[in-house]
Amino acid sequence: MLDMVGIKFTLLDVEVDEDNHFADNPEEYVMSLSEKKAREAASQIEGGIVATADTIVYIDGTILNKPTDAADARRMLKLLSGRTHTVYTGFTLLEIPGGRIVRECGATGVTFRTLEEEEIAEYIETGAPFDKAGAYGIQDDLSALFVERIDGDFYNVVGLPLPKFYLALKRFGMPAK
Repeated sequence: MLDMVGIKFTLLDVEVDEDNHFADNPEEYVMSLSEKKAREAASQIEGGIVATADTIVYIDGTILNKPTDAADARRMLKLLSGRTHTVYTGFTLLEIPGGRIVRECGATGVTFRTLEEEEIAEYIETGAPFDKAGAYGIQDDLSALFVERIDGDFYNVVGLPLPKFYLALKRFGMPAK
């Protein structure tokens, strides 16, 4: 998405413990995880703006992260079938070495049509669900067909609330291109 809008970046590999005591507050959950990632990435650079994000699917007071296996993916997709859920993406911008920080969150309502067992099985067979919160990626060929309605920012569902992110970058004095 950053390439799409002309934002130059370098990828850093970070691993953080995703256990989080904000499980009852999805907005704080994703923002605190994105901040953990930003602080870890910041330890790898001498200067610049670190940008990180974290996305979850939230339904019935439960956070759906990435599925652990095919059975977990099936469980998640059946839970989402015919229902509305909310996708939360939190992002953090952290200036190094200055320490200035911005944390924000986007929330988008997504309604799935009722899914057939065969559709769920076929999607799981592609392997696509395993690296995505809630076991689907709206940008994927097959799961794009699951979505009946979106209320809010499409790009938030993909993994970054792009307009909010852009405006936050502008506050840091960074142009998009």
